[in-house]
Amino acid sequence: MIQRYGLLVASLLLLISCGNPDNESAPQQALPYPVVEIPVTSLTGYTSYPASIEGRVNSGVRAKIPGYITDVLVDEGQKVSKGQPLFKLETASLTQDAEAAQANVEAARVEVNRLKPLVEKNIISEVQLETALARLSQAEASYNSLAANIEYATIRSPLDGYVGSIPFREGALVSPSDPEPLTVVTDINEVHAYFSMNEREYLNFLQNTEGNGLQEKIKNFPPVELQMANGQLYDFFGEIETVSGQVNRSSGTVSFRASFPNPTRILTNGNSGTIRIPKLWENVAVVPETSTFERQGLVYVYKVQGDTMAVSSIIEVADRINNLLVIQSGIEAGEQIVARGAGTLSNYTPIEPQAVAFDSLANSIELVFR
Repeated sequence: MIQRYGLLVASLLLLISCGNPDNESAPQQALPYPVVEIPVTSLTGYTSYPASIEGRVNSGVRAKIPGYITDVLVDEGQKVSKGQPLFKLETASLTQDAEAAQANVEAARVEVNRLKPLVEKNIISEVQLETALARLSQAEASYNSLAANIEYATIRSPLDGYVGSIPFREGALVSPSDPEPLTVVTDINEVHAYFSMNEREYLNFLQNTEGNGLQEKIKNFPPVELQMANGQLYDFFGEIETVSGQVNRSSGTVSFRASFPNPTRILTNGNSGTIRIPKLWENVAVVPETSTFERQGLVYVYKVQGDTMAVSSIIEVADRINNLLVIQSGIEAGEQIVARGAGTLSNYTPIEPQAVAFDSLANSIELVFR
């Protein structure tokens, strides 16, 4: 009895609901949205790669003989000339040995001079004179070796450049077998920036560069920029000079070397930075990044269809430059898209388009991200 009563009430409610015209679903109200027309423009994008900076020439300074440092004649960062003394080693024992060797040379020479007239008069055989001459040569060689070691005790700069860190000071015992050099003298009037591309990037880079062979393509590589570790751009452009041309099996990359002038010495050995390689896009359609949204790895915009309907559309992006997307496909110049608020829309939403200038939208994006 109770079940029949409940069924009757439900039926009455259904009939009342069906007969009430106020419950019919009202059409969705169109809301105003800013829209922008897709322009055609030309712009330059940059591909970035981490880079390490080294001087054009880096020469480790090492002792040629073992000894104790008695004098450090330069300071870190000092500019030096080729042949300028940098360090001096203790030479007291070497000097004593050299004096003894010099005495041996004089004694051997006296003996030779004594024997020569005797040989000429056939008083003694030439064998004795030859033996004396051999002793003289041996004494001279011993003296010359010691004299050279005394000269080696003054350690000189191998080139014009700047002195690096000096880990050894007065009193330190050094030798040619030390793993660490006394210092490194670097020529930084010009610096080299080393960076790498993966195999795919390398092949694309070559194929997009004019020239028949690798050397010709290297000559046609565009000038590159260097972004320093503080985020600022270096004042001078660089040129890519060499490419290894071989893929490193362990890293899967190809090595590049770019050269930069360094007249102000702002760059030095051991700096880091980022190489920026330019790429010019000519006559391409661009979309503000704020006018897009992503879903499952795909990039969407809302096109304006029939002046009143927002319809989602997938676009393919060729590059991203300063918060602008360079369009490869999916939309064409002259079409209109929703400029802002794409994340609040759903497909086939009616809108009231409010046209805005693309330049004003792009400028506002630039200010926000500056």
